[in-house]
Amino acid sequence: MRALRTRGVFAYGCNAPILGGMCRNIHTLHNFEPAATSDEVNAAALQYVRKIAGTTKPSKANQDAFDRAVHEIAHLTQHLLDDLVATTPPKNREEEAEKARARAVRSGRYAAVPAAS
Repeated sequence: MRALRTRGVFAYGCNAPILGGMCRNIHTLHNFEPAATSDEVNAAALQYVRKIAGTTKPSKANQDAFDRAVHEIAHLTQHLLDDLVATTPPKNREEEAEKARARAVRSGRYAAVPAAS
């Protein structure tokens, strides 16, 4: 699994380096414009449960517990996002994605991607 592409930027699936088949980072969902979608909240919940469970694909015996955990964590995450109060203006997704790409290139983790013509 690599990054999910959402609205032209890599977001909230797994755009961080993969370790042992799992994403290293769950990305911030709060205080972005546009607000996080339910798909992004579910993707973050899935990454969290995968990390806690230590597996990307649960066994048949654990599938129901795994799915239930993803659903409940996504539900609670959405409530949290709905209740959080931002004290700063929302960040622009495109600008933040560009900053992250620039940091990755500067660090040597990724090569620069040529601009589209």
